[in-house]
Amino acid sequence: MRLLKPLYVFPLVLSGLLLGISGGFVRLGFLDWNISGTAAQHGVLMVGGFLGTLITLERAMVMKNRLWLFVAFLSGVSIPVLLLPGWSTFGQVLLLGASIGLVIIIYLQSIRHPQPYQYIMSIGAISWFLGNFTMIYTGFIPAAVPWWMGFLLFTIVGERLELSKFLPTPSYAKKVLYVLLGLNFIGMWLPFHGIGNWLMGGSVIFIAFWLLHFDMAKVASKKERQFKYIGIGLRVGYLWLVVNGLVLCFMEMHPLFYDLYLHTFFLGFTFSMIWAHAPVIFPMIMNIKEKPYHPILWPAWLIFQLTLIGRIGSSLLKLSDWRLWFGVANGWSILIIFALMALIVLTKITYSKFYQRINTSVRVQIKNTENKVTEQS
Repeated sequence: MRLLKPLYVFPLVLSGLLLGISGGFVRLGFLDWNISGTAAQHGVLMVGGFLGTLITLERAMVMKNRLWLFVAFLSGVSIPVLLLPGWSTFGQVLLLGASIGLVIIIYLQSIRHPQPYQYIMSIGAISWFLGNFTMIYTGFIPAAVPWWMGFLLFTIVGERLELSKFLPTPSYAKKVLYVLLGLNFIGMWLPFHGIGNWLMGGSVIFIAFWLLHFDMAKVASKKERQFKYIGIGLRVGYLWLVVNGLVLCFMEMHPLFYDLYLHTFFLGFTFSMIWAHAPVIFPMIMNIKEKPYHPILWPAWLIFQLTLIGRIGSSLLKLSDWRLWFGVANGWSILIIFALMALIVLTKITYSKFYQRINTSVRVQIKNTENKVTEQS
């Protein structure tokens, strides 16, 4: 089991992202980066392959026994399997197995730390399992989408509550949040078109307002440097969650409703959370001290947000050409941000090693000088 290391799983996470973006490009109509099978499996690659593996890896790292990393590996290995001709169903079964593993991981963590935020993340893991089961049982990926959204929403809200547990949040406010989450969960069970839309849409709007007011991002955004980057990133993500709720409630008759519904959540909300959590989560996953933050991330982050606004706006206005090019630019901005974060970490590691060598060399010289002085005296 010593072979199970997060470093071996993380390339699978990145492959899920790259292949998922490739499939998204094809679905937009951009065929210059066409990899067979990625368009049909776009949603499964992004939610299960990329996000599912990333979250499972994060949760497995908290466990003392590294054997639990196998659950993340199971999710990650589904990525190439999904693209093998005739093997897509088996790839989906691998994701189902990984979601069962995540449910067990969070259940064990809930026993160790019986806190409300753990129970909320447990509901998120169960939602991923239900979504994967629905996908396999019905063969209809859109039927699984509300559950996948529940997976990410409950996981992220649970993590935000965990990170904000020392803030003096009124007890009534927490009860309100639990009710809102309960309504959202009920909405996922109901028929999608109709009251289910309103329950899910209305609840996420108020959940977003709750987070804007009570989450520690409100405090962090007023600080400097990394804290400001995290705080503003989180709050912008909450605003995207509001937009997603408005789409659910009022845009059902729009011809591009499904596109708006998916990407205001998975790109606007979820990726904003990824960018904001990266300085905290990635060092833990990669078992390194260096954090992937530098002010150079701000322009790339702004490009991501502006291109996403362009993509959503052009969808609203039914401008297909603009939607294509904003969508492609948005996909490239995601890759650029990840590349910048990798460059930042590698630069910090290189600088740290160089500084240590210089420091060691200076200490040796000082010690040698002291020894000579002692000998002469």
